[in-house]
This record gives sequence, structure tokens and C-alpha cells, in this order.
Amino acid sequence: MSSVPPDSPAPHRSGVGRRAVLGAAAVAAPALAGLGAAPAAAASPAPAPGRRDHRPLRGGGDLGPRVLVFDPSTPDIQARLDEVFAEQESAQFGDGRYALLFRPGTYRDLNAQLGFYTSISGLGLSPDDTTIHGDVTVDAGWFGGNATQNFWRSAENLALFPANGTNRWAVAQAAPFRRMHVHGDLNLAPSGYGWASGGYIADSRIEGRVGPYSQQQWYTRDSTVGGWVNAVWNMVFSGVEGAPAQGFPDPPYTTLATTPVSREKPFLHVHGDEFRVFLPDKRTDARGVTWDKGTPRGRSLPLHRFYVARPGDDAATLNRALRQGLHLLLTPGVYHVDEPIRVTRPGTVVLGLGYATLVPDNGTAAMKVADVGGVRLAGFLIDAGPVTSETLLEVGPRWARRDHRHDPTTVQDVFVRIGGAGAGRATTSMVINNRHTIVDHTWIWRADHGTGVGWETNRADYGLVVNGDDVLATGLFVEHFNKYDVQWNGQRGRTVFFQNEKAYDAPNQAAIQNGAVQGYAAYRVGDHVTEHEAWGLGSYCYYNVDPTIVQHHGFAAPQRPGVRFHDLLVISLGGNGQYRHVINETGAPTSGTSTVPSTVVSYP
Repeated sequence: MSSVPPDSPAPHRSGVGRRAVLGAAAVAAPALAGLGAAPAAAASPAPAPGRRDHRPLRGGGDLGPRVLVFDPSTPDIQARLDEVFAEQESAQFGDGRYALLFRPGTYRDLNAQLGFYTSISGLGLSPDDTTIHGDVTVDAGWFGGNATQNFWRSAENLALFPANGTNRWAVAQAAPFRRMHVHGDLNLAPSGYGWASGGYIADSRIEGRVGPYSQQQWYTRDSTVGGWVNAVWNMVFSGVEGAPAQGFPDPPYTTLATTPVSREKPFLHVHGDEFRVFLPDKRTDARGVTWDKGTPRGRSLPLHRFYVARPGDDAATLNRALRQGLHLLLTPGVYHVDEPIRVTRPGTVVLGLGYATLVPDNGTAAMKVADVGGVRLAGFLIDAGPVTSETLLEVGPRWARRDHRHDPTTVQDVFVRIGGAGAGRATTSMVINNRHTIVDHTWIWRADHGTGVGWETNRADYGLVVNGDDVLATGLFVEHFNKYDVQWNGQRGRTVFFQNEKAYDAPNQAAIQNGAVQGYAAYRVGDHVTEHEAWGLGSYCYYNVDPTIVQHHGFAAPQRPGVRFHDLLVISLGGNGQYRHVINETGAPTSGTSTVPSTVVSYP
């Protein structure tokens, strides 16, 4: 059965109005040796041909050559960091993947520059357990000072004392900054304040001020900041101590005192010489960081409860591990699957390191989750394969109905890409059918540049489809789909922050004609929905193939009291296409060639 219900029109967004088209080639370099990893599991004999393999798999195992584990006595740490950066700085669509892990302790005079598919993390239970006197830097020298393509990298669980008092984190989408403690200022723009289009901060404390400068939009959740310098189009805060006051549209601050429901991302840590995975507790009406009193609330699982996957493991092996009751830890690399990874056990954890990437090769989904509670999916990328998949990630079967409010599934830093790294196609990228699911920071992207890109070449009609009731999205980035970017059919859905660009490459008006409506909304709530609420939403158009295209509106929803929107904007980037309205028939059209938002503060 199709994942998209009958009343599902569709949206688009990408990033080249702000990002010049670039197809970066992979940079070849020798693999770096892992340090301090657990011993590898013993090899098992191959199963008899034609028989399903039920042999028990061992938990734990070697984290592999792309996981670099440092401690304060490790020699030449800076040289290792520089080597990884040299390989990954411009490898936007390469297959290199790295996780840089720092054991608790103090590190001095380091500058960890992060390129593509590189994650840096501390291995303590609190960020303050692992202190770097130096910087964790993202800049845009590789792209002429333009940070709008600084995707797919992350920093987590570290305390920083920046060398000059300010740490630079000039990123775009899919670059989370989680559980960080910055003893100084945080600059979110590239050197020279070139273009920037991010981004996401959660569970972090910035003692100084955060300066977004040229950042067009940003979402900050459950954190503490010493101040916030400015805003461009759309700055959203929920549960942030020190956040600026509500001001949309001038200044464009959307500020919620708390986050309705949150549960922080699982993370790897060490207990003595043992690797473990910490699972933070759920919070309601959350505000501020989870670790302000030291150890966060939650529970820790030993690594022997996880099957430590390595590139080359097939879907059958991963599914066998899940059937045998193991969780999955996906070490850095690219995994090709010929059937969905099936998560059927409540409380299962699937955690990726270093942007581990799943690619379905034969038109299947990459992963499917049953109608069970407490599942945690975190820290991996799904790439569409060359054969069209109906869906790439399905959280719950189509008719899921169970109540999971006490132990919801969380989808965190799980990113989906259609095209860019190669030919890829999917009808719907991510489908959420399970009730009470929390989608906390995702970027679902139909590529606008790279390899295998074209209106029909990387066809993908829908970005996110939500059929489940009571779903919450915090930090939702969805771009460039051939039809609706977001189609929300479930009741009582909530979104805090949404960023969108319509598909750049629509060849003409007829290609996006939606019955009597010109174009597909970026975010559409189904006609039957009676309750829905969303805060801080933006949609941009940059129709660079046919700049005369008219988009009737950015947002579409039934007009009834229980369906409410706060702080919406639409923008025509340089006059390449126009919006007639912001939501339904409400809101002024975008004007001429000036890149000035048209806004609606409250709807209806």
C-alpha cells in the first residue's frame, strides 16, 4: 500500500539559491588506524547454502579503522586531526566517514577542523569530563567563504575553551552541535561573514554570546546562552535560558519558554576501559541542559549489548543481530542493503558513528520500525539507491495505532538524501506512522547539486509524510521535493522550527501544477485534520530554470480553530519565482527581485 494517503499533495526545497552548484569528488586517502577499540569478535563459519542463518552473533567488537580514539597521552593528536581534515574538507560526496572520540581528560592547544562526514565527541557522561583548550572549527575556505554547503558533520559532548575566546561553527544543514559547553563565544558564520544557512544546537551551554551574523535561520533547543547577537530571517528557540524575547517578525525571533517533549540523543561513553551507550531520559516542558548537575538522568548499556556493525555487513546480518536481541552500533562507512533493516523489538537502539550511511540497492526501504515503543534511531544517513524506493525510512506500519506517549520512538540526527552522491530515487523519503514519535533534527534533502541530479533523474515526490497522531518535530529541515515537502495527516501534530526550499529545477509552471493550485505547498496539513500547531516556519523559492514560476503559497492547511500556525515566512531568493501568499490565501506576495520575507504572525 502506498505510504502517501489520498489527500497528499507535495512540496520542494534544496540549497543553491544560497549555494553554488558543486559536484565534489571523493578524496582518496589511506584509512587511519583506530586507537583503543574493543577486540574484534571471532569469525564464524559460513552458513550452509540455502538455509537461513540463525547462528548467534556476538555483541561488542572492534570499532574499526575510521573511529579514532584519543586520550591526553596520545602523541601527535593535532597531526591526526589535520590528516582527517585534509581528506574530508571538500569531499562532499565522497565515501570517507570518521568519528573522532576523546576520552575524558584535558587536551591543550588543539584545533579540530571538521570536514564532511566527520563527528567529534567526548566520551564522558558530561561535556565537562572532556575539556579541549582550543577549538572545534568549521569554516568555509574550501568553498570561497560560502558556508551554505557545510553539511554532514557534528560536535558532541565536549567542553571548549576557545583559543581566542570565540569558537567558529559555520555550518548549514545536518550539522548538529549537541551537549557542548563553550567557555566563550560561539560564531556561526564563516570568516568574512559569507553566506550561511544552518543550523541546530541542543543541550548546550554557551557562556558567552552566540553570533549568527549571516546565518539565515537557526533552531536552538533546551540550552543556555549568554546572549544572542542578531537575526536574519528565522531564529527559533525552545527551552533556552538566555534566549532573546519573542519578536517576530522584527526582529525575527520565535521564542517558546519550554520544549513540549524532548529526549536527548544516545551517545557513546566510557566506563573505565569499557565502551557503553548512554540513553537519556525523556523530559516534558524541558528547559536548559540535562547535565547541569553532572551526570544526566538515564541509563547506560554496555557495548556487549550491541552488534558493532562494519561496512560490508549485509542486511541479513544486521537483521539477525536484531532478532537475537542486540542493538546496532553502525561504525563509519557505507552499508549497502538489499532488504529493509527491521526493528521489531521495543527499546531497540540503532546508533550511527561518523555518518554511517545506508543505501538500499534494489528499491527496498533502508529501515522499517514496527509499532513498538522506545526505539531510538540516531546519527546516520540514508542515501536513496538507483531503483525507486517507495519509502526510505518507515517508522511504524501504515495502520499503527498503539499509544507510545510514555516511551516514544525518537528519530535524531537521521538524515535522508536523494541524489547528489549518485543516482537515487524514492517516492517518499521518511514516513512516520507510529503515534507520539519525536523527530528531533532531520534534514531530508532531494539534492540540487552533485551527481545524478535532475527533475526526473532524482525524482522524489514527498519528503516527510506523517500519518501518526501526536507526533512532534523539533528542528525540521526538508528541501526540494517534486511535490509536497511535508504532508501531515496525523492529528495533534506539532512542529517547532521548519526550514524549506522548493525544488530549484522545476522546468516550468506546468511541471508543478497541482490541480487548480499553482505549485505544491512546502508544508501541508491534511484536510481532515482538526488539531495541529506549528511555530517558526520558513519556505524559500529559487526557480532557477524558469524564474517566472509562481508558487501560490508556502503553507496549506484547513481553516479551523484547532489548526494554528505562528510566525511564518516565505521568501523569493532574488526574484527567481514568486509566492502569491504565505499560507492559504493569507499573506502578501513576495516582491519583485528583492529577497525580503513576506510574513504572517498568526494563523488563522
